Amino acid sequence: MEHLSINDQPPPPPFPQGPGQPGPGMPPPGLLGGGRPPQPQQLPAQMFTTAAQLLDLTDKKLMVALRDGRKLTGILRSWDQFANLVLQQTKERIFVPPGTQSPAQTRGLYADVDRGLFVVRGENVLLMGEIDLDRDDDPPPGYDLADLELVQTLAKQKKAEDKAKEKRKVKKLSTIGFEGENVGEALL
Repeated sequence: MEHLSINDQPPPPPFPQGPGQPGPGMPPPGLLGGGRPPQPQQLPAQMFTTAAQLLDLTDKKLMVALRDGRKLTGILRSWDQFANLVLQQTKERIFVPPGTQSPAQTRGLYADVDRGLFVVRGENVLLMGEIDLDRDDDPPPGYDLADLELVQTLAKQKKAEDKAKEKRKVKKLSTIGFEGENVGEALL
């Protein structure tokens, strides 16, 4: 980009001006009817912003990670200017990391929950990407498919442990003067 100031000379007109010549910005007379009409310029996909980039992902299978930690897979059927998404054939994938069930556990567990048609508010989307259909049926590396009830139970235990650990950490930090999230706010 050029760095221009108010004292710089204006740029020259795109076509020469003279007696009998059209005004600034007008093409010479020979191009008015005899030339090809100007073609509309196509913008590359990188130029689209936010929700408009979803155009290329419509009717494709996606993985969507939400702010609350849930992972969804489904076919993107519709979206709007706020990046609200409509996913069809949606499945929520629940993960339990290795070592949750026992310290000797070297591989994690996962299970899928059918959710059907799912509407996701755009502000809750953390990350999303297209799924490679050739590798769609492969289990995630380092994870094994397990019974849904077992995975849900272990995931709830892990979440409760993490919450208790975070609470202890915030309490310990508060003794030396740090505040955790929402600790210093007064609820009215």
